[in-house]
Amino acid sequence: MSDASGRLWAIREVTSRSIRSLPEMAGGTKVREVFGSNTFDTAAMKQKLPKPVFESLQETIRRGTKLDPGIANEVAHAVKEWALERGATHFCHWFQPQTGLTAEKHDAFLTFDDEGQHVERFSGAQLIQSEPDASSFPSGGMRTTFEARGYTAWDPSSPIFIVDGPNGKTLCVPSVFISYHGDALDNKTPLLRSMEVLSERALGVLRLFGDTSSVRVVPTVGPEQEYFLIDRAFYSLRPDLVAAGRTLIGARPPKGQELEDHYFGSIKDRILAFMQEAEVELYKLGIPIKTRHNEVAPSQYETAPIFEEANVASDHNQVVMETMQRVARRHNLVCLLHEKPFAGVNGSGKHCNWSLMDSQGRNLLEPGATPERNLQFLVFLMAVLQGLHRRAGLLRAAIASSGNDHRLGANEAPPAIISAFLGEQLTRVLDGIEKGEATGAAGVERIALGVRRLPEVARDNTDRNRTSPFAFTGNKFEFRAVSSAASISMPVAFLNAAVAEALAELEEALKARMAKGASLQDAVLDVVRESVVATKAIRFEGNNYAPEWVEEARRRGIPNLRTTPESLAELVRPEAKEFLSKTKVFSDAEIEARYHVKMERYVKDIEIEIEAVKNIVNTHVLPAAYRQHGLLAGAGQSKAIGSALEKVGAAIEDVTARMADLQSAADRAGAEGLERKAQAYADQVVPAMAAVREVADRIEEIVSDDFWTLPKYREMLFLV
Repeated sequence: MSDASGRLWAIREVTSRSIRSLPEMAGGTKVREVFGSNTFDTAAMKQKLPKPVFESLQETIRRGTKLDPGIANEVAHAVKEWALERGATHFCHWFQPQTGLTAEKHDAFLTFDDEGQHVERFSGAQLIQSEPDASSFPSGGMRTTFEARGYTAWDPSSPIFIVDGPNGKTLCVPSVFISYHGDALDNKTPLLRSMEVLSERALGVLRLFGDTSSVRVVPTVGPEQEYFLIDRAFYSLRPDLVAAGRTLIGARPPKGQELEDHYFGSIKDRILAFMQEAEVELYKLGIPIKTRHNEVAPSQYETAPIFEEANVASDHNQVVMETMQRVARRHNLVCLLHEKPFAGVNGSGKHCNWSLMDSQGRNLLEPGATPERNLQFLVFLMAVLQGLHRRAGLLRAAIASSGNDHRLGANEAPPAIISAFLGEQLTRVLDGIEKGEATGAAGVERIALGVRRLPEVARDNTDRNRTSPFAFTGNKFEFRAVSSAASISMPVAFLNAAVAEALAELEEALKARMAKGASLQDAVLDVVRESVVATKAIRFEGNNYAPEWVEEARRRGIPNLRTTPESLAELVRPEAKEFLSKTKVFSDAEIEARYHVKMERYVKDIEIEIEAVKNIVNTHVLPAAYRQHGLLAGAGQSKAIGSALEKVGAAIEDVTARMADLQSAADRAGAEGLERKAQAYADQVVPAMAAVREVADRIEEIVSDDFWTLPKYREMLFLV
């Protein structure tokens, strides 16, 4: 038996896999029959709740007002009856702690009455509030081990749902998570706060335009989720994937993504079976999944929903990630959400399509037929650009992670420089306003295809710039720099707050000019012109991947925060803390805590990778190299064999020396405080790990295939 017997076993397993098929899906699943069936949605509320209670709850959801505690018991009873009818036996408060995952503690509906008889009970108090152990979650020092009390509180604006388990069902109540003293310990609470302040500021601007009917403005988000799927047999034989979520060594295969034949290609049956089952699970939960397709890299895929209100979209995206990972296991697959699981091919992002919608359902970033004359649109557009320009550093901090550091700036992802793309037409409009020129309205342009039987195609107002981290795409901005594994709550919360701040400033500027006798139109054009000039640096229409852009951005004064430690430092700058406190999204204590949580997470991620690299080199790479060296040493005295022997020997010495350098760098960094340790890891340890990888990958390419125990890229990426 060869030393690579485990790898060969995995290959045999993969190539003999059968496709998991479900009888209930054989005839095709009608979306309308299952959509929202596991969600206590409006239809379920209307059926189960008394009319006054239903109307009161709907008012809370529509207007974002506080829940009337007087209806809690009736709502809880209706939820319990609905859940029991669907087979639920337990309930939980489902929330987003700062682990990046979700959390839940299950309690049975079971209790006993005064006569000792078992009953199923769910009270209003249980619906509204629960008490998990706050000391066991990341808090950045806000909670110590002996201060364990924390509270979860129901978020009525996000639908209650039921999760199907292997042997039962659980009712999940979407919640926020706060400390005993009321500090936010989760990702959701700051998002909800940012939505409130954004709505308030946006309504102030709308009132200037005569809109008295809108009662709320909400940010909407449609997060496109990218991910990789590999066979579980390969995953189980890769210690680096198991420990760190990414391959820490691995030579590039002869074929990667060079032919660009995977993107939008036909979906393999096994992958399609996974996608279809995952979609049915998500439809049951009322998650409007719309799109599925192959992504650029081999074994990389994407799913995307129809947009929803930001807090609901955030909850739903967490469910999407959990559901995909759960369903993947049923298909003997593993869903990899790390931003860069494989070197040399595209990483994964989460493109957040963000816009603003008033309570009438109107998109406030929807240009009219003549965008230059659409005054309201121009004000909201400039508010976004102004917020992005002023708070670019904070937005970079919001997407910072050890995984995203490997992705940002690579050939498929926007760089760490935050800039905005508007497209030719809007750029022309803003340039005209800046110069005081009356720009003519552009009609609907059409693309002639040159084939008589094919119709002309309407041309969008903007092209798409896939290199831009923040691109306007017709009636929304696409925040492309968000990482695939992250919760969208923090990036969207910071974006909401930045735009809210800008809207307040624009509103004040408009009022000041109108108070001096200017018409609304003149005031808008004057204020927009000033904003166009002030935000010009943040607009970039070119190739963000080009090295020239780095120098150009430096000249414009746009920050280029390349690593997580230098990005996170933006969180605790005095002006950033003042801004976040003023907008009431974070208190000083909360933002300090998040800074420490994220810095600690970065350090722990790197430390796990250091140990994984040591393990994989010492127990896989070097043994394979020693065997190859021994094989060649006994193979004879030819010049070719001597050359090969020398090459292997040199590689062994090289990887050993680089491992010593890595250990030395890690030891030096470990002696510093948290901030210095994190920066030393970024500046010295991460490059040292890359240096080890370079030699390990070289060794993989020169040792016998029989000696190599780790699944190779050519197997993981192409055998599914």
